[in-house]
Amino acid sequence: MIRLAVVDDHPILRQGLVAALEDEPDFAVVGAAANADDAVTLAARLCPDVILLDLELPGTGGIEAIPRLLTESPASRILVFTAYDTDELVLGALRAGAKGYLLKGATAEEIARSVRAIASGGSALAPRVAAKLVTEVSAPAGESGHLTPREREVLRLIADGLPSKQIARELSISERTVKFHAASINRKLGAENRAQAVAVAAQRGLLERTPE
Repeated sequence: MIRLAVVDDHPILRQGLVAALEDEPDFAVVGAAANADDAVTLAARLCPDVILLDLELPGTGGIEAIPRLLTESPASRILVFTAYDTDELVLGALRAGAKGYLLKGATAEEIARSVRAIASGGSALAPRVAAKLVTEVSAPAGESGHLTPREREVLRLIADGLPSKQIARELSISERTVKFHAASINRKLGAENRAQAVAVAAQRGLLERTPE
């Protein structure tokens, strides 16, 4: 029997996932949580085999929660289940210790198959996520500093002096996503902070706008 925990802040979706998973004869849902702190407490107490984890959580985000969950329950395996598949979220989650990454919209059958794969020691990636990873690992070593078009947009706004909240409004994305982009920019450019990232980017001509 595979023991599961579901972590999602949307009550209807959380209840729907619990109901769908409990329909599987070899699954037992042992707990559910709406935020990272409750999920960590649940993991420490119940040590589920698989934790189905959303990344967009109130307070502590899902990526930040992954190491905490694995500290409290080292044998648990994390299956991310989220609506977003940006490079930063995918790579951040997998580097933090997630063993699978599914996108919301997956069928109950796909979720169940992924849970079984994760529980048996394998991994599970949505096709779009797998394609991103192939692109990442196949890039020539000299291109590790390559920025995505969205990262370039964020970088230009950082260079203009805008804070994360205002960048989020400008690009119609969440503030947390802006911070993921900023962290990725710093990593790719070898910078320790935003000021360094802007300086490196200016040196490399990355702030120049290409003609449309």
